Amino acid sequence: MINSEIGAVLAVMRRNVRWGVRYIADDDQLEHSLIHSLKELRKQIFSWQSNWQYVDPRLYIQPFLDVILSDETGAPITGVALSSVYKILTLEIFTLETVNVGEAMHIIVDAVKSCRFEVTDPASEEVVLMKILQVLLACVKSKASNGLSNQDICTIVNTCLRVVHQSSSKSELLQRIARHTMHELIRCIFSQLPFISPLANESELHVHDKVGIVDWDQNSGEKRVENGNIASVSDTLGTDKDSPSSEMVIPETELRNDEKKTEVSDDLNADANGENAMMAPFGIPCMVEIFHFLCTLLNVGENGEVNSRSNPIAFDEDVPLFALGLINSAIELGGPFFRDHPKLLTLIQDELFCNLMQFGMSMSPLILSTVCSIVLNLYLNLRTELKVQLEAFFSYVLLRIAQSKHGSSYQQQEVAMEALVDLCRQHTFIAEMFANFDCDITYSNVFEDVSNLLSKSAFPVNGPISAMHILALDGLISMVQGMAERVGEEFPASDVPTHEERYEEFWTVRCENYGDPNFWVPFVRKAKHIKKKLMLGADHFNRDPKKGLQYLQGMHLLPEELDPKSVACFFRYTCGLDKNLIGDFLGNHDQFCIQVLHEFAKTFDFQNMNLATALRLFVGTFRLPGEAQKIQRVLEAFSERYYEQSPHILIDKDAAFVLAYSIILLNTDQHNAQVRTRMTEEDFIRNNRTINGGADLPREYLSEIYHSIRHSQIEIEMNPDEGTGFQLMTASRWISVIYKSKETSPYIQCDTASHLDRDMFYIVSGPTIAATSVVFEQTEQEDVLQRCIDGLLAIAKLSAYYHLNSVLDDLVVSLCKFTPFFAPLSADEAVLALGEDARARMATEAVFLIANKYGDYISSGWKNILECVLSLNKLHILPDHIASDAADDPELSTSSLEQEKPSANPLPVISQSQPSATPRKSSSFIGRFLMSFDSEETKPLPTEEELAAYKHARGIVKDCHIDSIFSDSKFLQAESLQQLVNSLIKASGKDEASSVFCLELLIAVTLNNRDRILLIWQTVYEHILGIVQPTLTPCTLVEKAVFGVLKICQRLLPYKENLTDELLKSLQLVLKLKPRVADAYCERITQEVVHLVKANASHIRSHTGWRTIISLLSITARHPEASDAGFEALRFIMSEGAHLLPSNYELCLDAAKNFAISRVGEIDRSISAIDLMSNSVFCLARWSQEAKNSIGETDAMMKLSEDIGEMWLALVNKLQIVCYDQRDQVRNHAILMLQRAIAGADGIMLPQPIWFQCFDSAVFPLLDKSLAFAIENSRKNFKKTVEETLVLATKLMSKAFLQSLQDISQQPSFCRLWVGVLNRLETYMSTEFRGKRSEKVHELIPELLKNTLLVMKATGVLLPGDDIGSDSFWQLTWLHVKKISPSLQSEVFPQEELDQFQRRNAKPEDSPVPENEA
Repeated sequence: MINSEIGAVLAVMRRNVRWGVRYIADDDQLEHSLIHSLKELRKQIFSWQSNWQYVDPRLYIQPFLDVILSDETGAPITGVALSSVYKILTLEIFTLETVNVGEAMHIIVDAVKSCRFEVTDPASEEVVLMKILQVLLACVKSKASNGLSNQDICTIVNTCLRVVHQSSSKSELLQRIARHTMHELIRCIFSQLPFISPLANESELHVHDKVGIVDWDQNSGEKRVENGNIASVSDTLGTDKDSPSSEMVIPETELRNDEKKTEVSDDLNADANGENAMMAPFGIPCMVEIFHFLCTLLNVGENGEVNSRSNPIAFDEDVPLFALGLINSAIELGGPFFRDHPKLLTLIQDELFCNLMQFGMSMSPLILSTVCSIVLNLYLNLRTELKVQLEAFFSYVLLRIAQSKHGSSYQQQEVAMEALVDLCRQHTFIAEMFANFDCDITYSNVFEDVSNLLSKSAFPVNGPISAMHILALDGLISMVQGMAERVGEEFPASDVPTHEERYEEFWTVRCENYGDPNFWVPFVRKAKHIKKKLMLGADHFNRDPKKGLQYLQGMHLLPEELDPKSVACFFRYTCGLDKNLIGDFLGNHDQFCIQVLHEFAKTFDFQNMNLATALRLFVGTFRLPGEAQKIQRVLEAFSERYYEQSPHILIDKDAAFVLAYSIILLNTDQHNAQVRTRMTEEDFIRNNRTINGGADLPREYLSEIYHSIRHSQIEIEMNPDEGTGFQLMTASRWISVIYKSKETSPYIQCDTASHLDRDMFYIVSGPTIAATSVVFEQTEQEDVLQRCIDGLLAIAKLSAYYHLNSVLDDLVVSLCKFTPFFAPLSADEAVLALGEDARARMATEAVFLIANKYGDYISSGWKNILECVLSLNKLHILPDHIASDAADDPELSTSSLEQEKPSANPLPVISQSQPSATPRKSSSFIGRFLMSFDSEETKPLPTEEELAAYKHARGIVKDCHIDSIFSDSKFLQAESLQQLVNSLIKASGKDEASSVFCLELLIAVTLNNRDRILLIWQTVYEHILGIVQPTLTPCTLVEKAVFGVLKICQRLLPYKENLTDELLKSLQLVLKLKPRVADAYCERITQEVVHLVKANASHIRSHTGWRTIISLLSITARHPEASDAGFEALRFIMSEGAHLLPSNYELCLDAAKNFAISRVGEIDRSISAIDLMSNSVFCLARWSQEAKNSIGETDAMMKLSEDIGEMWLALVNKLQIVCYDQRDQVRNHAILMLQRAIAGADGIMLPQPIWFQCFDSAVFPLLDKSLAFAIENSRKNFKKTVEETLVLATKLMSKAFLQSLQDISQQPSFCRLWVGVLNRLETYMSTEFRGKRSEKVHELIPELLKNTLLVMKATGVLLPGDDIGSDSFWQLTWLHVKKISPSLQSEVFPQEELDQFQRRNAKPEDSPVPENEA
């Protein structure tokens, strides 16, 4: 390969006669030295064979380099030689292992830098320049590139820069290649940064590193030349571009006199250490030098204070763009590794950012865009080291430019806005801005400023939507979507931090660990809390300083007893204070104010700072007062502090004071427009002679101060609300930035957790909803509409996650406005809008998505959601099962045909007013079709397009799953459920159709929440009661209310036994219905009650619950249509005692009595009712036996016995009432069943007094009234059935007496009862009907009486008395018996038995028989 390259170079050289044989004096022919060296090389290369690693590369490279360096060669020859070197480099003939590789690389770089050739034509010249660029780039890309020294790298970059400069007068191709090569070089160099160990060679590096001293004048480049560093680019590129030289192209000789100005410094320092660093393998030293040079390229062009009103073509933007592009490449490749190298990091923190702040205010959108790209890369890679600089850039550049009121062009605003939005799209940007700046008292509220700017910029004011509005909105939405992505799906408990209110020195508060969220999250929240209070305090202070300080004491921000230090720190560290007021306070002659002033000065650190810089920093924190005495006091405090910390040049504080005062006067002289004759440097030096304790200050020291003040004014600070609002960056402010960066707290890096999102969301949610709503309203682009919806849904998620119900309610209200239901549209237009208008469709879908997904956290928003639902209901496009509950039977739900298929004539009918009682299913296909013919025969049928739109609208509504809102209400939190119920009630007052529909939904919600019915039941019941009570005539609403309550009871009774009484009590509203209403629905109500009883009888246990049910059944006994169903329910309860309970026994008896005496139904039903009553006695016997078995003979047993006795007595009394029925069959059957009921008492443990009550309240009245009825009846026509009644009654009394005889015979009242029986028998015997006695009664009574007497005799109740003449039981009995049947005594007690009894029981005095107490 080497041989072929030699041949190529020789071939080109031989074309030229100049390179032929040369003759000397002795006629010897000699070859030219260049050709000779190439030929000699050819001889040697084949002897080396395969040992190339041990061959010194200089041996085979030098001949080619000689050609390159020769002044005699032309462009073609130089070009071929360069190509050969390029080939050797790219084929990697030598590597790092090759001997003397470093020297070889050095001579290549040195030769290419010093390339010489004759110019023959422009084209060949450009070819050589391109090949130079190729070789230099190949050197850096070669595997042997590590052999290059720092010096070599600087030389390569310098040479490439010369070519870039030279190409400006050449072809476009050369210009592009040169710039591309420069970019590649920077990429190759800085791509090595990650592989260089930290602090490598740093100790030997002595780059000029003065920070904070930035000269903003356009002549600053000259200043740097004197320091041995890089000159300004204006010098580099400001030389003659068209060189007349025909000898060489590289402009080395042209610029030779200014070489040190135009190149990357080839020697970092003149000392030995610097030389060693430059000759070492390349690394940090050359990168520092190159990066420093790139930063100085930005010093050319505009005046230091670049502002938005500068002439956009006042300077060439090409140079700064080129430099910014190179810097961006370096930062992209070096990335976070810059922080490992202090020198590089310092350049970025100070010089680079200073220049970025300049060019950020450029009128060129392209420059601004590049600056923003660099800042974004710096944020991503080095934000932890650039906290103060980033805040300054946001505040002084981005936020200022993005606002049109500061004179920025639309293009500038758009670029700034794009940069902000790009930053907002970074996952942690907003969280870190909030944590680091908004929660730090010494910084501005960057997050709030950004969010406010974006929200304001998204508002279209008096104009159409522009790209800027969309861009700003995208930034806002990116912010909330980033938060939404960080939170989980599970909603946490509401977490609102609280802070202890006590005084502490807020300026000293520090976090224990800025890297652990467990420490810094509570810390920044507390800091934000303090900052909010400080902002309020600052506002009070700005209005009235004295009252402001008092307010701060009340807020525990200042101590109860003011001390100078706390007030000074308040002035020093609080943003938003009026700087005029601070200056006046500090300059005041009051002793406390003077103490505050000195404490204020002590908060500054002036070490290693010249006096002018320190003074800039000091007076930048307040506005210097105008009065001389105040200025003197302020400068005295400053001078004392400065001398205390920097006593190096000044001999005492008086010297510092005099010089500081002199600087203030110089500043006024140099920058006041009213001063015509400016002070010269000599004047300034002369004015300050002998001020340093009688001696002069060094001339260089004063000269430096003079030029600093002359080139950069000390600004008298303005308040943010004065002038432009956002201030321009100046030298003084930049000094403050650098000073602040040295003492600021560490940068907090946020992870993907949502530590502070709640606090941020609370700030940004309102403006975002407002801005998004406005854009959503005005835009017509579907992608923008979708973006708005995405943002609003993200807000909904966050609102729910952080339990911010009010935010979610506001969002729902905003979205509902865009649905077609709140616009003044006809029904037809609303349906078409829902199907065809993307805005209306998206808003509708979003509203119901939020209702379904985040209903737990909706409060007042339910009102708007329900208005949408009601509107859809009126349009007849809701699913028909919308108001069904989860337990509805499948057959009750609407068929799929009704759900899916649109009606034949939907659109015309939508506009009609439907009758209030028309069922909802009239909206189905056939129903509407028929109605269209009935109501408006002349109205045309809808077109196919209308039908398609209607069908599409139904499909959209179906996909909204509106039914799930109500069916899934069982999952809502309690508060939201109550809000939903209340909203349903409030929404029902508009018209009857809406009221009916809301009531259906309310009932469905109630049924779906059966597990927590107590939360809403009282509200629901009161609403239904309010519907039922005042209504006088039947209507759909009352019907729905009544049957809704019945449905609720039917569904909930099986599941809520503890609520049985409460639920059944609600049925009492049926009893409160007005007569006409009750009559209209009685039959259906009864059927529902029957269904309720059959399904839930076993769940009803209490007397209260049964009383309601039985009351409803009792009423039906008088209603022709309802009585059958009512009696069926009663039969179900009482038959065989299936559901008879002590709690409902008497209620059932009363209801059965009502049915028995009712003449609405047939006699058979009355007979059945009597049978039910009579058979219930067996239940009493069973309960009595069960009680006896389980309880035994105890007090509880006695109590239960009394209760059962009362029930039995009630049974007897109810039956006795039926015994007076006018219908003979019913009456006589009732007497028989009464007898049966009394007979059934044998199985019941009855208290003895019960029998007396039975006779007094039932048996005796029965005989008395039956006799009276018979007498009354006999006056007309004495029927046999009446006679039978008397017979049955008589038998009943006789059997009842005999049945109870054993229990009552020993009771004191027995005699009275017996006499009562005898009296009634006597009365029955003596009564005549129509003039004659009843034969059956006349025959029956003696027989019954005889039987009774015999039983009494057998049981020992009736025995002969000794004293026949006394008023004894015996005598009373026979006294009455003889009136009935005189012969009965001899039949029952023959004379022989009486005699025997008297003889056996003869005594001196007979014991008396129990006396009659009647």
